[in-house]
Amino acid sequence: MAVATMKAVRYHGPNMALTLDDIAVPTTTTDLDDDHVLVKVHAAALCHTELHFCDGTLNLGVKPMTLGHEAVGVIESVGQNVDPSRVGERVILYYYVGCGQCRWCKQGDEQLCAALQAEFGFITDGGLAEYIKAPARNAITLPEKLSFVDAAPIGCGVTTAVHATNLAKIKPGESVMVYGVNGVGFGLVQLLKNKYGAKVICVTRSQTKRDKCLELGADIVIDGSDSSTVASLVRDATEGEGADVIFECVGQRETMDACVGWAGALGRRGRLVMIGYHAGDENDFRCHPMPMIVYEQTIMGSVGATLNDLKEAIELVASGKVKTVVDTTIPLGDFQIGLDKIANCECVGKIVCLPCVT
Repeated sequence: MAVATMKAVRYHGPNMALTLDDIAVPTTTTDLDDDHVLVKVHAAALCHTELHFCDGTLNLGVKPMTLGHEAVGVIESVGQNVDPSRVGERVILYYYVGCGQCRWCKQGDEQLCAALQAEFGFITDGGLAEYIKAPARNAITLPEKLSFVDAAPIGCGVTTAVHATNLAKIKPGESVMVYGVNGVGFGLVQLLKNKYGAKVICVTRSQTKRDKCLELGADIVIDGSDSSTVASLVRDATEGEGADVIFECVGQRETMDACVGWAGALGRRGRLVMIGYHAGDENDFRCHPMPMIVYEQTIMGSVGATLNDLKEAIELVASGKVKTVVDTTIPLGDFQIGLDKIANCECVGKIVCLPCVT
């Protein structure tokens, strides 16, 4: 019997071109797949993560592999332990599968599990393909009111924002800066205004993105083209106090330097939440501890999201409190065009691939 095949965006190692390959369609017919579902992907958003794989910033040792961790679609088949009525269900995928036994998994923080069983698009075949197989618990129902295109960016763009804001413990009225704005940043702006009631300051080099931030509720926008002026402009906007919280979504030396230090943008008892990153010693985070000690500042990282974060993100988008921002939809075969737009900072919002479109 001939093996069914599908198109998938494949990673072959750092500094190697991604390819659109024909590979076997996953199945749910073996004993190991009893608790899994097969999802026909209707939309999958591109992420800067794919660029990090391409340039070697991320090298997790798995190749070849299908990339993509922001996928939505319809369940086409189920394993024998899964309720067959789920066939035909519209779902979004949670991309972590923890061991289920460690303290992090038991408290719902699978993204911190040291023995991940799967991580779609990172160490396991992901969603930039016509089909993806995942545990049934990772396939979360999508409300009918959400289109596949609008729902795809929830999987990382909104969930990452939800997780980071939960960690930062935002208080109403706090001055919060978002440094670097696109997929996650647009989610942060809306969460900070519509859930937390914060004063939102956005920093980005793009005039188009600054305009979009204002449209989404930002109070102040700052041109980030000259990073050396950012801290003073933020302090001017906060009556000299600096930001109570900064979400650093860029991860370059110059942007991180603008946040910290005696005259940095971060204020007393401020929380700096690191989300973005770039490779190389030139992008190490460096700050003398004395200002952080004297100002009692907190530096924290935020990675991915929990399953509950995904569920909250779906509710926020379904209720209209957060809107996903989509720049373009493209056929899966044009994935490189989309990644080039991301690399050149030419998109406002997410680029969503449509595997069903040729």
